[in-house]
Amino acid sequence: MLFNSFEFLIFLPIVFLLYWFVFDYAIRKCKKQLLWQNLFVVVASYIFYGWWDWRFLILIAITTILSFLSGIGIEKAHTQRGKKTVMIANIVVNLGILGVYKYYDFFAEQFAQLFGIESDFLLLHLILPVGISFYTFQALSYSIDVYRKQIQPTHDIVAFTAFLSFFPQLVAGPIERATNLLPQFQRKRHFDYTQAVDGMRQILWGLFKKIVVADNCAAYVDTVFADISTQSGSTLLLAAVLFTFQIYGDFSGYSDIAIGTAKLFGINLMRNFNVPYFSRDIAEFWRRWHISLTTWFRDYVYIPLGGSRPVVPERLKAKGERRAARYIKWIAVRNTFVIFLLSGFWHGANWTFVLWGAYHALLFVPLLVMNKNRRFMDDERQWTDIPRMLLTFVLVVIGWIFFRASDMASCWDYFSGIWQLSLFTLPVVENSLLLWATIAAIIVMLIIEWTKQLPNRWWLYYGLLVAIWWFAGQDVDFIYFQF
Repeated sequence: MLFNSFEFLIFLPIVFLLYWFVFDYAIRKCKKQLLWQNLFVVVASYIFYGWWDWRFLILIAITTILSFLSGIGIEKAHTQRGKKTVMIANIVVNLGILGVYKYYDFFAEQFAQLFGIESDFLLLHLILPVGISFYTFQALSYSIDVYRKQIQPTHDIVAFTAFLSFFPQLVAGPIERATNLLPQFQRKRHFDYTQAVDGMRQILWGLFKKIVVADNCAAYVDTVFADISTQSGSTLLLAAVLFTFQIYGDFSGYSDIAIGTAKLFGINLMRNFNVPYFSRDIAEFWRRWHISLTTWFRDYVYIPLGGSRPVVPERLKAKGERRAARYIKWIAVRNTFVIFLLSGFWHGANWTFVLWGAYHALLFVPLLVMNKNRRFMDDERQWTDIPRMLLTFVLVVIGWIFFRASDMASCWDYFSGIWQLSLFTLPVVENSLLLWATIAAIIVMLIIEWTKQLPNRWWLYYGLLVAIWWFAGQDVDFIYFQF
């Protein structure tokens, strides 16, 4: 079920009214009110998720049961080795499921090409379940956090199922941590009018970014990327810039709708985007883009590998501080490449995603080596920062070309097509009125995000509603549903 669909427009009010004003009222004096409240969330979430394909429910149920039992298993294991074995087993099984559905056919094809054999008999042709990468990572973080004693394992299967299947963030995040989300399902929730109104504002803003900005950008971008060879350099450049705003409007719009919807049910989700296109270098960009994923890789991959402060072996310490410093830098660089390559591959089974990750690693490493990767940690930007922001934006645009290209050949054709004399001509535009309307919407989005808040003005909300109504009706999938 899409957030921007007619079905969700009917689904959300019904669930909201039943949750607060019918179901909650009926069980208010029940001793197990929390249990029934969470059970209702689970039922609504499974209806929401099963709307695409009921078979997907089997996989998320398996992941839920395995992860729930792993927490109890870690708790009951008598030795540290036993606890670690349970955690690793849960990680292996869940990553195995993810790997089969998302990556098996890709590696089978690569194997067949390498040895020059037919690949048809090797392929499984499995349908990729929507959101499997998101809820799998959320489940893994629970087991790891229980093992690390950062959270106590829950014995409430209903609360745990609600945590893992909560419909607003189920299919495209934010990837929540059990330390934040699970406790919210373990205590009673009460209707908060102010929180609900704030949630409605955020939903409206997310729909504007998705329907008015992202979907209108997509109309131009998809046409250009479908026929790269016949496009002028300026047309290709314009499409790359519009895709940069498309993916931001699409993904951050989804996150806004998810966070806003969660607020309607008394749940607070983590922020997933923090004005990334106003970043002053690539390091700052990655602290502000898809925060739930980047912090996941930081906490569960980068730091366990040693991060930027690995333990120096005694044999190297004995050879002097300079040798030890070089070792620390090398490990930090290695770990940086690991998480960026994994981040790229997490997005899908395609070498273009790996190339995208490697590209950002190459941009990040010089800042890390020069100890400038944490230079911009504040939110205060000055007009003098604009050149840095523009340079970072250009670098990000280049990266999105890798990301959007369908394969490596298309990626090469795209860059080759940009660098021709036609780059200095006017881009080809079939519907100039729609393009200018899209650019105006992008400007509105940037201005509001630059000022860091959505003004509380009735005319603005009416304007957003009119724009959404005017451009609605396409029910275009969110980009990150494919991941």
